[in-house]
Amino acid sequence: MEWAIRTAPSRVVLCDSRNGNPRLFLEDKNAYYGTGSDTIAVVDYTTGERRLPLLKDISQAAQLCDALPNIDFVMSMGIASDVPEEVSDLHHFSAMVSNTNKPMLVTAWNQENMEDIVAMAEVVAGGEEELRRNPFIVMYSEPVSPLQLALEPTQKVVYMASKGLPVICGTGRVGGATSPITIAGAVAQGAAESLAAILIAQLVREGAPVIFGGERLQLDMSTTMASYGAPEFMMSVAANAELATYYRLPSWSYAGCSDAKTFDQQATAEGSLLSLLVTLSGGNLNHDVGYLESGLTSSLDSVVAFDEIIGMVRRMMRGIPVSTETLALDVIDEVSPGGEFLTHDHTYEHFKQDWFPNIFDRESYEGWEAAGKTTLADRANKRVRDILETHNPLELSDAVKTELNGIIKRAEKRYTK
Repeated sequence: MEWAIRTAPSRVVLCDSRNGNPRLFLEDKNAYYGTGSDTIAVVDYTTGERRLPLLKDISQAAQLCDALPNIDFVMSMGIASDVPEEVSDLHHFSAMVSNTNKPMLVTAWNQENMEDIVAMAEVVAGGEEELRRNPFIVMYSEPVSPLQLALEPTQKVVYMASKGLPVICGTGRVGGATSPITIAGAVAQGAAESLAAILIAQLVREGAPVIFGGERLQLDMSTTMASYGAPEFMMSVAANAELATYYRLPSWSYAGCSDAKTFDQQATAEGSLLSLLVTLSGGNLNHDVGYLESGLTSSLDSVVAFDEIIGMVRRMMRGIPVSTETLALDVIDEVSPGGEFLTHDHTYEHFKQDWFPNIFDRESYEGWEAAGKTTLADRANKRVRDILETHNPLELSDAVKTELNGIIKRAEKRYTK
């Protein structure tokens, strides 16, 4: 096991899908944020109603994320109910890669579909070697807790390692159900599960890119729900991130998710606390931004709001630079007691370095009232609509689209024989 930890790379680089340009450097405490996948419901941004996901929802989520500055990678945000179930994962990938240039994390229902998704990614990248050198996808794999490396997740680890492509050796434990109720015990079990998968990957291909981590959800004994908003969940996420730093492995983690059933004050509070804590703890690949209802529902309004909140967290993480220029002792002396700084050149030169909101409100009461007394939810929804109406992602070539559709059609025939 110690050999596997040493041979697994401490840095995994993810690229954009169109040009192979490096975008995410998963190492040390670099923090990146993205959405989640495979929810059974979405909140319709046009009606506010909870409903089954459609393929257009997957496309719109990717298009939205493509435009948001603090969303670094994309996941499907739903299981499309209007395409054949057996190949919905292939349709998800096609919808995502057609609507964003950002790196993406993918799930696959089985070995054959996984191979098809990788083949589709190779078409987009320009070939097998091009994808290996400049990967823009990461495959998700998860053992069956407690302590079982089942067939399909192990196949994913083996196949991705054999291709030299990154795979998440994640875990999905529920404290008090599939892991110990105590945080320390659950984290220890999760580390064993993740490291076992990493060992297999290194045995297949020494130096195979792997990502350590996962979650330990808190089982609420009064409702039997696995909680995304529990402080114990947040603490276990932080512990996993710190373990990854100890092992010098890239980490898989969480941000911007909640148990709330709609985007409201609870969603904002829980998601913000988690986003800040995981960033402080050094989580690298922080997903599930926009998840509601304990991971069952996705919300585009929530994604937009957390793009803003993540921007605030990133500003905090830049810290307070201290230098002769920023201490400004000469400026203080020049202004002198009773003076003012508003018109001083130092203020003009530095105020643009401050963080400014897009949808958070800083108006006076009168200004807010004149603008329609909108809430954060109102403004988030408006930004969703604006982006989906105006943002045009980089298009795939017609030849690539044709090849992707061909792979999907062949897969559909496989299941109709």
